[in-house]
Amino acid sequence: MNAETTTRAQELRNELVDKIIEGRERRGLTLPADVERALRIVPRELFIPGVSLEEAYANTAVVTKRREDGVNISSVSAPHLIADMLGQATGRHILEIGSGGYNAALLREIAGPSGSVTTVDIDSDVTDRARACLDAAGYADVEVVCADAEFEIEPGRRYDLIIVTVGAWDVPPAWISQLSDGGTLVVPLRTLGMTHSWALQRTGNQLISRSNLTCGFVPMQGAGASKGREVPLGDGVNLWLTEAHQDVDGALLHGVFSNERHEVSSGVIVPSGRRSSDLDLWLASHVPGFAVMIAQTSAIDSGLVDPSWQYGTPASVHGATLAYRGRLRQVADAEFEYVAYAHGPDGARAAEEMAEQIRAWDRAGRPVPILHVTAIGTPDTDLPEGLVLDKRHSRVVFTWPAA
Repeated sequence: MNAETTTRAQELRNELVDKIIEGRERRGLTLPADVERALRIVPRELFIPGVSLEEAYANTAVVTKRREDGVNISSVSAPHLIADMLGQATGRHILEIGSGGYNAALLREIAGPSGSVTTVDIDSDVTDRARACLDAAGYADVEVVCADAEFEIEPGRRYDLIIVTVGAWDVPPAWISQLSDGGTLVVPLRTLGMTHSWALQRTGNQLISRSNLTCGFVPMQGAGASKGREVPLGDGVNLWLTEAHQDVDGALLHGVFSNERHEVSSGVIVPSGRRSSDLDLWLASHVPGFAVMIAQTSAIDSGLVDPSWQYGTPASVHGATLAYRGRLRQVADAEFEYVAYAHGPDGARAAEEMAEQIRAWDRAGRPVPILHVTAIGTPDTDLPEGLVLDKRHSRVVFTWPAA
């Protein structure tokens, strides 16, 4: 790479980091100094060979491998998402689950001279590529392992930070056993159809959250893979179900959008740019029959549905009735109101029920949930009071402390 190209890459890198910082400030977040430093140092273009510098420093994910059917199974994540997860926790001895190379290089900068980074992936194509890119970028001391991270990588070895960069449905025992007491697991965990990056601190044999952020990642492969279920509602709209207890009779919902749309204003006002992830989790915990609605652009453009977010709107099912949170309604400059919609024979009540839960969240002080993760055999009497989800290996509990 000649001097002119190197200079241009550094300029683009700094512009990207400046945009990430601005975006976080709009959300009330700061970027830790060690994360900012790493983002300004590591040459992302060396981990995405074959694309232009402008593409390498766009704030978007870059797909690096697809299945034969075109589904993305490996990518270099969007820089703003990487910054979000790195901002949730730092460590000196780090295990990364899901390898691409770029994030491992950032972690190596954060870990410092006395630290260590191990990155693991189930796909040898991915690990071979990560090894080559890390070597080219000067990070030969990052350990690259090809293995299924559902299981311990090196029995007896402990890390003070484990960061997972693939979408997980469960927390296997190996992630807890490899984590030092007091250490942090940062994981994009899918619950009730929604994926949040949780920073979970180990206390004894359980994990308790310190923060969460909305995110999205390619799904985990291997023994930890888990498939959700889609319930088609017709014309480009589906319900997405991921937990065993979610039981929806799609036949009852056939033609649901042909019914009158009931609309209820919540009266809850939020500023422009407000993220709704905590409210999403509140609704998942408090609204009976919760599900996630996903809509294609055609269904939105036609006016069939008007969701709060195309790729994951909170919804609820009551037999042949569907309710969901609608798009924020502008009520003043930079101020918006939550609304609820419903279709079906019990639409008026269902829309009011969702709107009332939005108000309840507001009355409670718009709280941030705490996530507890314990082993699957933990008795109910040893769990905190809240919404309990039983996974394959763990019991996940959402609690809502007073604001």
